[in-house]
Amino acid sequence: MSIALIILAAGKGTRMQSDLPKVLHEIASAPMLVHAIMAGDSLDPERCIIIAGHGADAVAAVAQNHNADAEIIIQSEQLGTGHAVEQARDALAGFTGTVIVLYGDTPLIQAKTLASLSESISDSAICVLGFEARDPGRYGRLITDDDNLKRIVEFKDASDAEKLVTLCNSGVMAVQAPLLFELLSEIDNKNTTNEYYLTDIVAKAVARGEICKVVRCTETETLGVNSRVELAEAELEFQTLRRDELLENGITMPAPETVHLAYDTIIGRDSTIEQNVVFGPGVTIETGAKIRAFSHLEGAHVSRGCVVGPYARLRPGAELAEDVKIGNFVEIKASLLAEGAKVNHLSYIGDTTVGARANIGAGTVTCNYDGVMKHRTSIGEDAFIGSNTMFVAPVSVGQEAMTASGSVIVRNVPAGDLAIGRAKQENKTGLAVKLMKKLKAIKTAKKE
Repeated sequence: MSIALIILAAGKGTRMQSDLPKVLHEIASAPMLVHAIMAGDSLDPERCIIIAGHGADAVAAVAQNHNADAEIIIQSEQLGTGHAVEQARDALAGFTGTVIVLYGDTPLIQAKTLASLSESISDSAICVLGFEARDPGRYGRLITDDDNLKRIVEFKDASDAEKLVTLCNSGVMAVQAPLLFELLSEIDNKNTTNEYYLTDIVAKAVARGEICKVVRCTETETLGVNSRVELAEAELEFQTLRRDELLENGITMPAPETVHLAYDTIIGRDSTIEQNVVFGPGVTIETGAKIRAFSHLEGAHVSRGCVVGPYARLRPGAELAEDVKIGNFVEIKASLLAEGAKVNHLSYIGDTTVGARANIGAGTVTCNYDGVMKHRTSIGEDAFIGSNTMFVAPVSVGQEAMTASGSVIVRNVPAGDLAIGRAKQENKTGLAVKLMKKLKAIKTAKKE
């Protein structure tokens, strides 16, 4: 059966104390809205509708950057969840599949949970995602009769007996599209907040004799973010879940609690991730690589057998072939390093191709930016680059060529050649002592 997602993302999020729309605050380097879209994507939906309001342009840009087919509908007034879903009525006219309602500020929901929700709708009119709360607090309560859901009661409208119920509403639900919009036509805002509650459609469906069900999930998956404190809690939950998955999949992490992962980090089995490593978006680590302590990687691909760090930085476009060695205080950006190449310490390699087995000495810098444009450097196979070499790009070094330490290379170096690009050294006899005496005399005079 075809599926349409409706993701509610119109709220301002006053408690966030931010000019940024709430759903665009990030968990694991991705906006919460993107997490919701990705979870929904696992169902291969036919439609993805985002209900936007506050900061609609920014919300739309993020949504469509992730999913170009996402449809943006503006909710100009926020009059409750039922009113928000109602905004999609015209867009889904004629759609006869299942609508799944998600929330842009609930970033931890899992694909397998949504799959269960989608499967359960086959024998019910409405299927609601619920959880057993440790502290039900102000959650809406799911009132059931055996296996059937009878109604959802918002905390503000619940009786004392209903407040004792611990089965709580996540807000996520699956409904057959034609029924959804029929039921929305029947609800009203006669409640303590004068809002149109989406949850009211359950009682309306039951009154018609329809069967409504509950699919249970963990409380963590339903965590909604309304403040910076809750944002931090969601980040911690995400990181803990992903770290545990990596450990179970054969990755070694001596101090997993210190490793920070992005939403899309991929790490192959038998890799080792040492303490205090930070992954930005777009990183893939292949089998058997080792990322040493205090390294930062973003937009990089690290192949089998590589060693990176400690204290290394891989920026977007860093591509390391097998068995490449990147040492301490080395930065790589938009560069391809072929098999067995080494950049062991204190170097910047940007917009560069480094050939197989080339050795880059300490303090090497590819001077790739002229203030307006970027230029490339090419270093051939088995080249040996002396310490403190400056490459003024564009420039190339041939296979098995060498550069002398302290050289500034401004012209191409043919294969097999040794390039020396430094001024001739001159020693001035006794001048150091004379100069020092003069400087000390000047300092003394100033004190007097």
